[in-house]
Amino acid sequence: MVKVTVIGSGNVAGHLITAFENSDSLELVQVFSREVSKVSHLVGAGAAVDDFRALADADLYVIAVSDDAIAEVSKRLPFAGRLVVHTSGSMPPGILDQKHRRGVFYPLQTFTRNKPVNFREIPICLEVEALSDYATLETVARSISDKVFAIDSNQRKALHLAAVFASNFTNHLYKIASDICAENSLPFDILIPLIAETANKVRLLSPSDAQTGPAKRNDSQTIAAHLELLPDERRRAIYEILTQSIIDDGKKL
Repeated sequence: MVKVTVIGSGNVAGHLITAFENSDSLELVQVFSREVSKVSHLVGAGAAVDDFRALADADLYVIAVSDDAIAEVSKRLPFAGRLVVHTSGSMPPGILDQKHRRGVFYPLQTFTRNKPVNFREIPICLEVEALSDYATLETVARSISDKVFAIDSNQRKALHLAAVFASNFTNHLYKIASDICAENSLPFDILIPLIAETANKVRLLSPSDAQTGPAKRNDSQTIAAHLELLPDERRRAIYEILTQSIIDDGKKL
């Protein structure tokens, strides 16, 4: 049974702790957090520590902290030669201290505290510097997910960028849509079936084939009417950029 320790207490760390705890083929040895109270409810008594010197032996140490803290945390680990990975979508394994055997364990999902996720459906992207370490990392990944991928740092950076467009930017557009609804005494919930259908369509169709709307039709009259309803310059700019991008993509087909 692979022994795992998680270092961190944020959104990603919390969800990984729960997934590892629920796995029958892993042993979650410890969780490290500067504030034990943030993770003590997720693990058994005594398994949460706030002193690096108290870290016990494990087969894998997963550093799930913010990108700008990864290097410092890895330096403070009081051992060398063990397999240590981070969970960042954009940082290379080389950000970890060179005294470790280094890798990446990147779950491709948006995580929110107290919002449950089904880890079996979450893609986990793996990278190691030493091929001999891949089997351990894959065993851990497959114990919680059915979707495991070996990718390199350049692919992971590109994937992280794609994820920002697909998730973070899309959610910001939801925010704008929500504001427009609120400003016109409409419930945002009225858009939920449309949002769900748009997301479901790309399971069956390519995004190009799934595209609809006035920009797809190059309906200049409707586009102009929409722009008249957008006195806010920032919203107008976003609308115009996305509209032109959709029109330009249509010309390429």
